[in-house]
Amino acid sequence: MYQVIFKFENQALESRIVQADAGESLLDVAMEQDIELHHNCGGVCACTTCHVYVTAGMDKIAEMTDREEDYIDRADSPRLNSRLACQCEIINGNVEVLVPDQSRFLGH
Repeated sequence: MYQVIFKFENQALESRIVQADAGESLLDVAMEQDIELHHNCGGVCACTTCHVYVTAGMDKIAEMTDREEDYIDRADSPRLNSRLACQCEIINGNVEVLVPDQSRFLGH
């Protein structure tokens, strides 16, 4: 079992440290822990609403696919450490992510 640390751009939200198993996506972990992380496409790599910044442990998650890379280019404020949480399968270690402000998304 590994730890995932969720930090938030929204200063009103406190960081959360949660447990995760290998093979789980960051989106799955967030949903299991009632952490708000929008996923308008249902988590199938067809939008960018689950966009996060991986601030530690990039080598502990699955590598980015070409499809994910195409969508990251469309995300709001992409950075070198941008990923789609639905595609970040935990492989073998702890991960830390920064969740962009989710208030700009309607529904999920």
